[in-house]
Amino acid sequence: MSRAMENLLSILDLERLELDLFRGTSPDNGWQRVFGGQVIAQALVSAQRTIADDRHVHSLHSYFMRPGDPSVPIIYEVDRIRDGASFNTRRVVAIQHGKAIFSLSASFQRDEPGLDHQVDMPDVPMPEDLLGEGDLKEKYLKNAPENVRRYWERERPIEMRPVSLTHYISQEKLAPVQNVWVRANGGVPNDRRTQEAVLAYLSDMTLLDTSLFAHGLSVFSNKIQAASLDHSMWFHRPYAMDDWMLYAQNSPNASGARGLNNGGLYTRDGVLIASVAQEGLIRQRTKA
Repeated sequence: MSRAMENLLSILDLERLELDLFRGTSPDNGWQRVFGGQVIAQALVSAQRTIADDRHVHSLHSYFMRPGDPSVPIIYEVDRIRDGASFNTRRVVAIQHGKAIFSLSASFQRDEPGLDHQVDMPDVPMPEDLLGEGDLKEKYLKNAPENVRRYWERERPIEMRPVSLTHYISQEKLAPVQNVWVRANGGVPNDRRTQEAVLAYLSDMTLLDTSLFAHGLSVFSNKIQAASLDHSMWFHRPYAMDDWMLYAQNSPNASGARGLNNGGLYTRDGVLIASVAQEGLIRQRTKA
């Protein structure tokens, strides 16, 4: 297991302070603010710990209110909204410096049989047919901006293989569609709740970028201010996260300094694991 995955699993093991009160920490990776996927995953873990073992998350909806400070712990306060015969509802507020920085509502369900269908996975090259991260660094990143190189050279708990890197290395205006193969950088425990939390963590990766494709920009551009505003996720089918997954993304709209992005996470065999929707701030910076 990579050190990065060990660190991720460590920060997902929240400290219980009281019955419905938990404390989480952030890794020391030099970032100026807490990664949004981390807060989503930690909030989900805090809600999971108030739910019976036979219930699993089927949807979550969240809002980012303030940037997270990685130098201090995050307190997660869980509100037990409802416990029903089949469904449970929880609300979680993340607090730092006495203020709410994030809120999450999640619904949990006992597994049930039912009707089953899904949309097909996009037809894209398999991950083995794409350049690995080492090859990407050597072939493309040596000419990329410094902040792009720093991002890709840092060890992460999630390995990524984008089908295309054009938006990182050019200002070409592209269709607002992105496909990225992702997988855990090391084993994920054989525990469905941990797998759900890691899936929630990675769901915030690369998604906001898609709304910038049509404008010849990336989240690393100094021409824009970019940040996640809200994030929703639906968990369709359990997955052990022991192989590559395709994160198929598209952006149907950008307006009002916001970009809307949709995503679907598929197994290699084309099974839809989860769906994601996120709106992000993509504000153009004005010259001083």
